[in-house]
Amino acid sequence: MTRSVIIVGGGHNGLICAAYLAKAGYEVKLVEARDRVGGGASTVSFAGGYSVSGLAHILHSLNEKVCRDLNLAGAGLKAGPAVDTISLDRQGRHLTLGANTASGDGLSQKDIDAYRSFKNEYRAYAAALDPLMMNKPPRLKDMDGRDKLTLAKIGMKLRFGLGAKSMREFLRVGGINIYDILNEVFDNESLKGAIALDAVLGHHMGPRTPNTVLAYLHRLRGENQGLPTLPPGGMGQVTQAISDAAHSFGATIRTGEKVKRILVSDGKTSGVELSNGEQLHADIVVSNADAKTTFLDLVGTGELDAMFAHRVNQTRCKGTVAKVYLALSELPQFGDLSPEQLGHRLLVAPDMRYLEHAFNFAKYGEFSRAPVLEITVPSIADTSLAPAGHHVMSVSAGYAPYELKEGWEQQRTIFMDKVIALVGEYAPGFEQLVVGKEILTPVDIEREYNLTGGHWHQGEMTIDQSFMMRPVHGSAQYDTPIEGLFLCGATAHPGGNVTGIPGHNAAQRILKTQGESG
Repeated sequence: MTRSVIIVGGGHNGLICAAYLAKAGYEVKLVEARDRVGGGASTVSFAGGYSVSGLAHILHSLNEKVCRDLNLAGAGLKAGPAVDTISLDRQGRHLTLGANTASGDGLSQKDIDAYRSFKNEYRAYAAALDPLMMNKPPRLKDMDGRDKLTLAKIGMKLRFGLGAKSMREFLRVGGINIYDILNEVFDNESLKGAIALDAVLGHHMGPRTPNTVLAYLHRLRGENQGLPTLPPGGMGQVTQAISDAAHSFGATIRTGEKVKRILVSDGKTSGVELSNGEQLHADIVVSNADAKTTFLDLVGTGELDAMFAHRVNQTRCKGTVAKVYLALSELPQFGDLSPEQLGHRLLVAPDMRYLEHAFNFAKYGEFSRAPVLEITVPSIADTSLAPAGHHVMSVSAGYAPYELKEGWEQQRTIFMDKVIALVGEYAPGFEQLVVGKEILTPVDIEREYNLTGGHWHQGEMTIDQSFMMRPVHGSAQYDTPIEGLFLCGATAHPGGNVTGIPGHNAAQRILKTQGESG
């Protein structure tokens, strides 16, 4: 008998899970509240005639196995130009960072060599975690054979893949902060700031916060998949390819239909109820929503053990990043950077003290007076995103805490203008080029993308909310205390970024529990 599945939410992980299950012969219906699939990995229009990626604007983590399994290239997935990272400097002493190369005025040969060694070493640490990434996280109690095998593979990777010396160093640095590590290795403050940003962007953490090395390793796993790119057509092109793949395998995708609740009776799900009252029934329900939305809103605490509901309620998922879209009348001038260089990933992260100071404001419910910025100008490579001669700029700006003391209604424009003014400090006359602008605060992100707290990763990726503790103990292997209900989003292991791994792993878990193989 063909098993039926309903997937709640059409972000990239929901689409990937749908594609795998449909390919395996399941009857799959995916229901998305918004009028398009993709979630945060979508392309949006603003200011009349300008388009830009919604939340995620750089593709650097999409799993190679997922791409092969689902033949995403055949479904229309196109690779954009690879991008380096350019850390901006007010005096024009910009640094350019590639996969393992660093260049720029004021950068010593010692730091250039150290950067190469550091990146190679830490990418090896990230690769050592691969057996854990593509499997359900192992339980430490009542382990099954798969759990034991995963732990054995990790042990082999650490001991024989890294070697004894590197393994000891990995165990030393795994739980500490990126600030201390970078101070041990490098002299150049700008270089340290640029690297540290990759450990904290999107998290309620500064460089001195414990677990930032772990967050950095998660980022590097994406680099192991290939260099970051700006996909043509924006991130929406990526998720459209995944959607087309799912459809080709037989999945049905319904947009503009919001799930009101997950139907549960006697501890077992039987389907979902839509906001219009329609009920859809299925053997299995898979939620791409975050844990709080899934359990507290869609299931309801009345169907949950009190301790489990408490753990879910205590998960930390308050965002700290705002997204700013800018329409520009012409290409700005950042000192002597060429138009080609402006097509790369640009950072405003002068040093680690700057990052830590920016984070300090967020601790007390204030936005950063001197924000941290990640900037792309995707219209340089893809002219279809803006009218002829014009450009679009996409800015991820931190720190912008979800719970702002003065409230975002009165402060949103102030913060957006502060971001624009800061860009203008590196590109004189920039403010005069802005012909359209829009900001999404974490509160807006929560409302627009159905992300609790406006957190891009559906929850902080700290050690206590990772691996067998993600999202919480008792629901860390994609299945949940509700029979037939599974999680497939970034709220589950291994967490955020556009990797597709949670969707892949959830599908494999479902197939396994149903006595089938993926």
